[in-house]
Amino acid sequence: MDVHDPRPPEGSGLIVRDLAVSYGPVAALRGVSLEVPRGSIVTVLGGNGAGKSTLLRAVSGTLGFHRGGVTAGEVRFDGARLSGTAASSVVAAGVVQVPEGRRVFARMTVEENLRAGALGARDRRAAAESRDRVLTLFPVLAERARQRAGLLSGGEQQMLAIGRALMARPRMLLLDEPTLGLAPMMAARIAETVREINGQGTTVLLVEQNAAMALSLASHAYVLEVGEVVLSGPAGELAASDEVRRRYLGVEDDGDDGNGGGGDGGPAARTSGGARRDLSASPRPVLARWSA
Repeated sequence: MDVHDPRPPEGSGLIVRDLAVSYGPVAALRGVSLEVPRGSIVTVLGGNGAGKSTLLRAVSGTLGFHRGGVTAGEVRFDGARLSGTAASSVVAAGVVQVPEGRRVFARMTVEENLRAGALGARDRRAAAESRDRVLTLFPVLAERARQRAGLLSGGEQQMLAIGRALMARPRMLLLDEPTLGLAPMMAARIAETVREINGQGTTVLLVEQNAAMALSLASHAYVLEVGEVVLSGPAGELAASDEVRRRYLGVEDDGDDGNGGGGDGGPAARTSGGARRDLSASPRPVLARWSA
């Protein structure tokens, strides 16, 4: 490939194919497939219990900590198989997750939390560079360096959680509800930071209930319902569809009688066999649905 060719090599980025996950007898994901090209931001939308966090755990290798397991399908990153490998191996491959709820080490200082994120690093110079990058992104962490993480505000804890993940120098960041519970101004700040992190070359898979924010950041989006991908397409096209606007953005179009537009979006509204369909009576973009 030409070194000046901006297109990523074939197979680069994250590829999830026909993934099935169970927690004991309970099936959490069924036949989930998605792609996150290198250098992109891709978002996964869905309500509570749709399987969004489970998907990230399957990618990061942390399902076992939650008594879950992959029962079918595979996960690959830059051509290397991740499914079936330990979480530490996934981090070593360049994929790092920021879990829902921040999960900072409350009794440790901010500085100690950041150092914990670089425990696998053998290059002290690289670790120092990562720390400088984090403190440039989040100057408040430098001010709070000796403060216990449990005393930080919710927004500051989210900054610390993201910063700790960046200390591992990830090529891909998995973000699970990074704006959950944050005030709108702080949520906007986190969103802008995600954009900046991506602009510096880090690929991002974003799980987020703030659909408007997620769709504004992402180039492509997937919608999960009850463990299945029911819709996928360019983020701008999903944001423009009546069904997504009504269900995830809280927008009711004028003149919608409930039978036109995107329908109710429930199971009866789905197509089968991987078919494509228009989500509204008006000429909205046609979005793809993966077959289960």
